[in-house]
Amino acid sequence: MLTIESLVFNAFQVNTYLVRNEKGDCLVIDPAFYSPDEINTFDRYITSNGLNIIGQLNTHCHVDHVLGVQHMQTTYKCPLRAHPDESNLLNNVPLMGDIYGLQVEPLSGIDKPIGDNASIEIGDDFLKAILVPGHSPGSLSFYYPEGGFVITGDALFQGSIGRTDLPGGDYDTLISSIRNRLLTLPPETTVYPGHGDPTTIGDEASNNPFLALA
Repeated sequence: MLTIESLVFNAFQVNTYLVRNEKGDCLVIDPAFYSPDEINTFDRYITSNGLNIIGQLNTHCHVDHVLGVQHMQTTYKCPLRAHPDESNLLNNVPLMGDIYGLQVEPLSGIDKPIGDNASIEIGDDFLKAILVPGHSPGSLSFYYPEGGFVITGDALFQGSIGRTDLPGGDYDTLISSIRNRLLTLPPETTVYPGHGDPTTIGDEASNNPFLALA
């Protein structure tokens, strides 16, 4: 059985998720640590909890969600894994960093693409990749059916949805993605978003004002 923990990093308060099994094998989703202090906090957490990092995944490649990717590549030897439609965003990370006052080195590109419905293994368990474009062209959510949770990146939040005014965003596409790819999950499924507190699929289906208006 997989469990999930979160650490919050950088000025955008991104949730970096650690999904682990009983043996301590761990996937890092959206590594967002930026400053030296944040990097040290992350490294200490991994060491003190006896975690064995086996990979990194990105829900999408906006700059605030990829700030720790290079550290994951060099220190933990983890290739960057994301949907191939995120390549253009990834290429523009240094420019977007400049806009927000962040110094970000160019990244090498997506090392291992993840397609829709792909299974990402953690020992005997797996996460299912669900393509939910709209916030960005290749946004992915990662669903763990056995444990009843889904990591949605910036597609779906508690009482809100992701921005669609950034390059590659589209409002109608995002609403369709949420309705057809996320709200079809069991209503008791816990939603772990890219920012903010967890919610459930049922709560958002009933109460999210953006979905009620759609």
